[in-house]
Amino acid sequence: MEILIVSLASLFAGMVDSIVGGGGLILVPALFATFPSASPATLLGCNKSASIWGTSWATYQFSRKVDMRWSALMPAAAAGVVGSLMGAWAVTEIDPSFLRQVLPFLLIVLLVYTLAKKEMGQIHAPLFKGRQEAIIGALMGLLIGFYDGFFGPGAGSFFVFAYVRLLGYDFLNASASAKLMNTATNLSALVLFTLQGHVWWHLALPMAIANVVGSLVGTRLALKHGAGFVRYVFIAVVGALILKTGYDGFFSAV
Repeated sequence: MEILIVSLASLFAGMVDSIVGGGGLILVPALFATFPSASPATLLGCNKSASIWGTSWATYQFSRKVDMRWSALMPAAAAGVVGSLMGAWAVTEIDPSFLRQVLPFLLIVLLVYTLAKKEMGQIHAPLFKGRQEAIIGALMGLLIGFYDGFFGPGAGSFFVFAYVRLLGYDFLNASASAKLMNTATNLSALVLFTLQGHVWWHLALPMAIANVVGSLVGTRLALKHGAGFVRYVFIAVVGALILKTGYDGFFSAV
């Protein structure tokens, strides 16, 4: 029964992740509720072991329909891996709890800006080309990758927003690019969790299959309905993140 519950959660998480990121809002709480006595590191490792397959499949699906700018994406993905590893190391040296109460306000700013700029992300008009785009993308990957490894919540939304606001992508292309970045940062985290023995592989396999199925559904919805649909899902996910991180930062310890 436990495997069925978390596999269903993984399916819905894969669908949300493939559209705009934020699947962890669904899968991580489901894992903690289903296995309350398990080590948090083990449950987070199981989450990564499932979500990486969904984001990888979404990247492949998007690449068949969307013009992926690989010359800029690959350096960004490599920088994301480095940043994520640096962030994971930093957690061993610095307590990230100070971010718990800062994050909701950062997300509120991001949401308000997106709502105010209704035209933002509707048209795909990249602002840079060649080496300049690659350098800016790599810096984004390094910084957001570091955050993902150091703290994590909302990293997918930050990637989407950065591609829209800083590089001029529409929401569909930004989401496609963010999927590759999520895959890269998830991979580095999964390697660390695996080396430390924090993955239940008997649970990871059915969750991974369910995540890929959800990813297939979500990707098709995004491709069918376009940038406007992805923008609405982005707004909904960021709103949910504000509620979740706000509760965690100000009320969960009360």
